[in-house]
Amino acid sequence: MAQKDETTYDFPKDLIKAQDELEEVRGELKILLKKQPWSVEPLAAWTTHENHWRASSRPDSPGWDPADQLRIGTLRKRELELAALIVGHPFWKEIAAEERADARTKLKHHGQSTEKATA
Repeated sequence: MAQKDETTYDFPKDLIKAQDELEEVRGELKILLKKQPWSVEPLAAWTTHENHWRASSRPDSPGWDPADQLRIGTLRKRELELAALIVGHPFWKEIAAEERADARTKLKHHGQSTEKATA
């Protein structure tokens, strides 16, 4: 049976905060994007030709609501900023190169281990 890796890292608070915010932003984006029509711009319905190798179709798309477009754009921009902050954080220089992937994974899942500890 494989042994569980118990290595822990002392992540800086700003790195944890950025990771938590990134998860929130991605969660909100996922919810917003699921609610959107298939096309950002209004487009008419279409269906592939009957002899097409894979049949598919789309209903009319009214396009995305301008407020949703703005919110999605803002969230995507923030997602990129947070990802760059996390990847470029000086903390990673303190971790040996061969341990960085493990440390990054543990940062991504730090909230799950916190939830288990409090449960």
